[in-house]
Amino acid sequence: QVQLVESGGGSVQSGGSLRLSCVASGYTYSNYYMGWFRQAPGKEREGVAAIGTGGGTTYADPVKGRFTISRANAKNTMYLQMNILKPENTAMYYCAADRVDWGVLPRYGYWGQGTQVTVSS
Repeated sequence: QVQLVESGGGSVQSGGSLRLSCVASGYTYSNYYMGWFRQAPGKEREGVAAIGTGGGTTYADPVKGRFTISRANAKNTMYLQMNILKPENTAMYYCAADRVDWGVLPRYGYWGQGTQVTVSS
């Protein structure tokens, strides 16, 4: 059974940094495409960044240059380093996995429960 568990969220002031982690289990991690998504209250879930099985990355325009996605296949773990955080980045952040390369589209088949990120001004 595929399981994804996020951690690393918290409260930070504007301009600060956080590093999110997503630990996967129940499948051959290296064979799956992975992504980070976020959803703020009253808004639709949106893609943040994605990483392919070969390490290729895709970023949503609002986070380019500030966020970095990476994966450690030996640890079944994906990361999202978030720098220069802004209040509008406040949201629940989710990781997702699939055998299909959805990029930053929220069509992944497997999702974690999310970790809250709150950025204060």
